[in-house]
Amino acid sequence: MITFFLAIVLLVAAYFTYGKFIEKLFGPIESRKTPAYANADGVDYVPMGKQKNALIQLLNIAGTGPIFGPIMGALFGPVAFLWIVFGAIFAGAVHDYLTGMISIRNRGAHIPELAGKFLGNVSKHIVNLFALLLLLLVGTVFVTTPAALLGIVFNGKVAIWILILAIFIYYFLSTVLPIDKIIGRLYPYFGALLLVGTVGVGGALLLSDYTIPELTLTNMHPDNLPIFPILFFTITCGALSGFHATQSPIISRTVKKESEGRYVFYGMMIAEAIIAMIWAAAAMSMLDGQTLSEFIATGTPSSVVEHVSMTLLGAVGGTIAVLGAIVLPITSGDTAFRAARSIIADYLKMDQRKIVKRLVIALPLFAISAWLTQMDFNILWRYFSWANQATAAIALWIATMYLFVKGKNYFVSLIPALFITYMVFVYILNQKIGFNMNLNVAFIVGLVLTAILAVMFFVRAKRNKQAKIETDVSV
Repeated sequence: MITFFLAIVLLVAAYFTYGKFIEKLFGPIESRKTPAYANADGVDYVPMGKQKNALIQLLNIAGTGPIFGPIMGALFGPVAFLWIVFGAIFAGAVHDYLTGMISIRNRGAHIPELAGKFLGNVSKHIVNLFALLLLLLVGTVFVTTPAALLGIVFNGKVAIWILILAIFIYYFLSTVLPIDKIIGRLYPYFGALLLVGTVGVGGALLLSDYTIPELTLTNMHPDNLPIFPILFFTITCGALSGFHATQSPIISRTVKKESEGRYVFYGMMIAEAIIAMIWAAAAMSMLDGQTLSEFIATGTPSSVVEHVSMTLLGAVGGTIAVLGAIVLPITSGDTAFRAARSIIADYLKMDQRKIVKRLVIALPLFAISAWLTQMDFNILWRYFSWANQATAAIALWIATMYLFVKGKNYFVSLIPALFITYMVFVYILNQKIGFNMNLNVAFIVGLVLTAILAVMFFVRAKRNKQAKIETDVSV
């Protein structure tokens, strides 16, 4: 239990120390007009309060990631705690803050536009495809997983396809209507469910007879899967997630002041990591590796959520906790489709004030997602995990370029960028969904590819700095 408490203390302390350092490094300007005012359109660019933005950001970025990911990551044992804590502090929260703030400085631009500006037009087209693929996979996964959890709540009395249809309808309305009409109004209630459920599970676990394991570097995975690189693609949203780079620009268009950025972006990533710690600890404490593996294999992590919640909190409290878990994927699925619509609109330079133009983009997106729901969940999750971390790597390279050109300490984003880029290469080279190479060979080839990419990056970075590219768009 000492490991668990220390982890929580480190996460909270990081917000006030390293988070403050990153904020000072970026240099928010209080008097600078944000996109919420400079580009106000009543649809996507709408000024909203700090607390509401923070809550929407937390629910947007979380999804099932800080629950399902840590549950599956718990198979590796307490070593997973290290990735959640240090990944969140030095990679995930830095990624989220810099992505959100750079977007604010560039009229609320999404990651493909930022990639085009800082990494070149070829990157813009590649990242556009990557981001849309990621968002479609997220939207689809976050239709099926909350439907499965709702099936547990209703005890199988409502057909899964009816639940999926209901979720699709909600997602569609959230995608095409102004952000303050549904998302802005419903999220406070969703947030209350999430917080009550998470605090309930965490508190009950600490007061129970279950023992949270202490830190060990031993790999406890029952199938002996390698920690490198698999752990970093199993636990994503609780430590580092490229999906966040697609969500932060949504809130960068509603933030009133730049000084709110640390709380909204860095702070909410820390909050998500705490959620991840609670669920990882619960899974490790209540189920041994083999039993946990069997639970996941027979019913996806949804069955583990149900078991943990009902065991710790009983029927009523457990149901509330499960509902809190359901909130996370629903509140990420809706904004996944919203972000996809916005990215396509920006790419095609299609104004979104008229609902007809929003429908032209949204309808095909939902048609494709409906088709993707027929795929196997585990296959979808594997592709999502790789696309997710590849997007995180791209976002960190964008942040590094931004800081490099401005003559600031770019190592804060360069180091995590190099690390996750290396893991992305090793993963796709080694896995069956990729090139199926021997792991040792993948480590070597991945290192060479990462080195080549780094050299190419710095060649362009020096060229950008000499050309004095405009990092911040004037309002």
